[in-house]
Amino acid sequence: MEVYQEESRRIREILRRYTDVIEPLSLDEAYLDVTEPKKGPPSGTLVARRIREEIYQETGLTASAGVGPSKFVAKVASDREKPDGLTVVRPEEQLDFIAGLPVGDFHGIGPVTEEKMREMEIETGADLQETSEKTLRRRFRKRGGHFKRLAMGEDDRPVQPDRESKSVGAERTFSGDVADPEEMLSRLEPIAERVAGRLGSAGPEGTPIRGRTVTLKLKSHDHEVSTRQTTLRRAIRSEEALMRLAKWLLQRPHPPEEPVRLLGLSVSSLTGREEGKQLELDFGRG
Repeated sequence: MEVYQEESRRIREILRRYTDVIEPLSLDEAYLDVTEPKKGPPSGTLVARRIREEIYQETGLTASAGVGPSKFVAKVASDREKPDGLTVVRPEEQLDFIAGLPVGDFHGIGPVTEEKMREMEIETGADLQETSEKTLRRRFRKRGGHFKRLAMGEDDRPVQPDRESKSVGAERTFSGDVADPEEMLSRLEPIAERVAGRLGSAGPEGTPIRGRTVTLKLKSHDHEVSTRQTTLRRAIRSEEALMRLAKWLLQRPHPPEEPVRLLGLSVSSLTGREEGKQLELDFGRG
């Protein structure tokens, strides 16, 4: 994990050569506003190409990039040609690009919402574009308006370089039910690793942060969500501490009685202060 964090810092230094308007998403993802780059022409495509070239030359790592007129379009575009690709969506192309997306690619549409949309015969961005906002709001309330705006290319969220994280987490949906608590614990290991990695660069300028409150999320096969939470006296960040807490939470007050389809871990009550190396598990306050 220390190696990942160091590479993340090196890559962040490359990004800052072109813009200071950077909004980190995780250890290996970030939004950049290059409307007025610090060097080179004001072209998102050219900046993305140069950044990818410099990352490879200086670290030996490949990087994927998405260029678009909004955060939503850029994020989806960045996932198009991984692990080493560049997808550019020009403003005049974005409605056609969005029309071709499956609804599962839209921000805020998870498996349950996707299934409800399929029941309405909404499977693509084009279907969302053709569905009235009134119909979407009737079924999904306020979120329906959000889905409609994204489908029409209306996403004016700015890149926020000073965004303060309220929590850091990760979760995983499985293809089948997981009933054995020991298997659940095994499935939590890569999730804890990812959360620890995100905590390692979620602070200002990519600095590490820690948190005192840890939450375990469980979703059953019939989509019922429950959480288990504890708050510690000392903030933590390491994967080992997260796994120790995950195991404790999984067993309290008893192991899950129903099979789960999703597991997640999140850390809140965040701080950037180093609070010593001793891990104090104050479970009684959960």
